[in-house]
Amino acid sequence: MAGFRIGRGRDNDRAPQQPPRQQPYGQQQQPPQAPYGQQAYPPQQQWPQQPAAGGHGEPEYFDPYGQQQPPQAQQPPHSYANDNPGHTQVFAFGEDPYSQGATYHAGAAAAAPTGPRLPWKELLRGIVMRPGPTFLQMRDYAVWGPALIVTFLYGLLAVFGFDDARADVMKATLANAVPIVLSAGVAFVVCGLLLGGVTHTLARQLGGDGAWQPTVGLSMLVMSITDAPRLLFAVFLGGDNMFVQVLGWATWVAAGALFTSLVSKSHDLPWQKALGASAIQLIALLSIIKLGTL
Repeated sequence: MAGFRIGRGRDNDRAPQQPPRQQPYGQQQQPPQAPYGQQAYPPQQQWPQQPAAGGHGEPEYFDPYGQQQPPQAQQPPHSYANDNPGHTQVFAFGEDPYSQGATYHAGAAAAAPTGPRLPWKELLRGIVMRPGPTFLQMRDYAVWGPALIVTFLYGLLAVFGFDDARADVMKATLANAVPIVLSAGVAFVVCGLLLGGVTHTLARQLGGDGAWQPTVGLSMLVMSITDAPRLLFAVFLGGDNMFVQVLGWATWVAAGALFTSLVSKSHDLPWQKALGASAIQLIALLSIIKLGTL
């Protein structure tokens, strides 16, 4: 019994285990050094944690080892990150990224026409049969040829629509009658140019953006075409005939509707402003040309 030792048996022969050494605060644990001539295995790559999708205001995470993110985490070349809050997007000078489409400006060189130029026969027929689409299609084209010719021919015949002027022409000799008729044609052309210019100027002052050549030329055609029915009956029945006067009032109202449609389509104006722009021309046609015998 003397050699019997009371204790924990073989456990007493082991060396006491020392507690693990703690790393001082602020220092990183260095990887074990490889023996001379051997290359140590690199530490395992740790990818930074990505922020949650849809989160805003979270701090950005960077790779501490200077490595790029894996291919699946990279952003595609074409993205809309610039549209997110907190980002800015650069545009070129004069570029409007929020524009929903180009605004039409009648008469502007950059504005594309709405259709091809109509021949003079289709133009005259379109003013009577389908005035709205015709004015819209011809708002960028000058119509000086048809306008001057039709207005001049209308002025030649208009002399015979007034009783006093017709009597003077009938009594005069051929040498004196020709200058009277020609001067009447030139006078109507000048009158149409002046009245069309006034209508165009008023339309621009009311906010229109149309070109002056189509406006003046088309207004001359409207003035001549709308008065043609009254003139046709006045040549045979006289200007004092009741039917001719009633027809003159009806064609005057039709001229007002055509002038309103013309100014509205060529100047991009509502019909109220278009009617106001053509008011002076309508009053002049009523007092001087259509019902001048009243």
